[in-house]
Amino acid sequence: MNARELGPVAGALRHVVLAAGAVIMLAPFVWMVLSSFKPQAEIMSAELHWLPQRWAAIENYSNVWSRVPMGRFLLNGVIVTASIFALQVLVNLPCAYALAKLRFRGRRALFAIVLLGLLIPMHATAIPIYILFHYAGVLNTYAALILPFMISVFGIFMLRQFFMSVPDDLIDAARIDGVSEIGIVWRVMLPTAIPAVTAFGIFSVVAHWNDYFWPLIAVGTKDLYTPPLGVAFFRLNDGGTDYGVLMAAATIVILPLVVAFLLAQRRFIEGVTFSGLKG
Repeated sequence: MNARELGPVAGALRHVVLAAGAVIMLAPFVWMVLSSFKPQAEIMSAELHWLPQRWAAIENYSNVWSRVPMGRFLLNGVIVTASIFALQVLVNLPCAYALAKLRFRGRRALFAIVLLGLLIPMHATAIPIYILFHYAGVLNTYAALILPFMISVFGIFMLRQFFMSVPDDLIDAARIDGVSEIGIVWRVMLPTAIPAVTAFGIFSVVAHWNDYFWPLIAVGTKDLYTPPLGVAFFRLNDGGTDYGVLMAAATIVILPLVVAFLLAQRRFIEGVTFSGLKG
């Protein structure tokens, strides 16, 4: 078989592998949504049925909103994730610009510290931050949920990689026009970096919308609970876990992320692609 004949075969094989990967990735989510339409007895049945034999969607989804203040949990999630992302952009953009385009002593050392920060998980610093917030008196507030994440080393690294691909002539032209370095960051670099900012925004929003660990220890009032803590209300109760309602709550929590990703899909792909052009 020559190279010309191998081309279509390789393309078809590639699509088969990608389709198989997509099925493996999507199957748990499809099962979650279908389970949210089933009654408890059918979910616990030994027989496997993808589609519900008896539809209980209205019952399950209405129970989600009646048992807990799910609207409040979703609103808290929007406030926390939006505030974190806004602060991250405010901090990360100037830092990334400085590391990518400015020449100063210690620049490489600072970038090495950023790379080192990528290796440190949140769980390693959770106890010191918790003790600090305890003495500062900010536990059980929105500040406790937002402040630990206002600086993202991943965001600095990602934006820095994108800025490395921006021509220096564009920055020099802005300087000749009398634009300050801060003005260059917000008036020149930010519009250029919209794909990278959008891509980072998807990573940031997904990570903090789904975060269960830190909100669990940082807040104790139901009024401040985020969506993952709200979902936890439906498991391990005294009467056993109601899986139909649990799956319905999980579907409600995940749906905004799916919609946001579909709306920002093109920008997300552009940002991830261009962020790796230069080292």
